[in-house]
Amino acid sequence: MQSHARLKPLQPRAEQKLQTRNALMDAARRLMDSGRGFGSLSLREVARSAGIVPTGFYRHFDDMDALALALVAEVGETFRDTIRQVRHHEFELGGVINASVRIFVDAVTANRSQFLFLAREQYGGSLLVRQAVAALRERITADLVADLSQMPKQQHLPQPAQSIIADLVVKTVFATLPELIDPPASNLPPHASPEAKMIEQLRFIFIGAKHWQGLGQTRD
Repeated sequence: MQSHARLKPLQPRAEQKLQTRNALMDAARRLMDSGRGFGSLSLREVARSAGIVPTGFYRHFDDMDALALALVAEVGETFRDTIRQVRHHEFELGGVINASVRIFVDAVTANRSQFLFLAREQYGGSLLVRQAVAALRERITADLVADLSQMPKQQHLPQPAQSIIADLVVKTVFATLPELIDPPASNLPPHASPEAKMIEQLRFIFIGAKHWQGLGQTRD
C-alpha cells in the first residue's frame, strides 16, 4: 500500500553547509554573550555549542582566526547596511541627526550580539581581529567621506579635511558602542544617556565643520 505521507525534501548541500556555518558563528556569539572575549573560546566548545563534532568545524573554517574574521565581516555588513539607511537622512543639524542616531541605535539593539563582538574586540581582540576591525572602520570612513563631498554645507572643505571629519564621526560611533550595548544606569539623567551624548557629539562635530576652514587654516 502506497503511503500518502509527504517526506520532507532534503536540503541542497550548499544550503546545509551555510546553515552549519551560521550555527558556528551563532554559537561563538552566544558564548561571548556571557561576558567572555573571543580569544577565550576554544574550537571544541564552539563546535559543541553549535551541535557538531570538532572535526566538522574544519569544513567551514580553517581555524578560530578564520571564524573571527567571518564575524567581523558579518557585523561589517550589518554596520554598512545601517549606514546606507542613515544616508537617506543627510547629515545636518537638528532632527536629521536625531533620526540617524535612532536608526543606528535600533540596529544595535536588533543585532546586539554582533555589535557586542565588535565593541569588545576592537581593542581587546587579537592583532588579526583588531586589524580587521580597523580595516572595517576605514571602509566606513571612506563611505562617509563620499557622502560629505555631496553635502552643500561641507563642500567648502577639501577632501583631506572631509576625511578628518569622517574619521572623527566614525570613531565617535565606535567608541559609544559599549555604552549602547550595556543597559544605562537607572539614575542617569536624560542628557547623559548614550544616545543623547552621541547626538550632541555629532552636532558638535558638524557645527565645527561648518565653520572650519580646513587643515592648518584655523587659528586658535
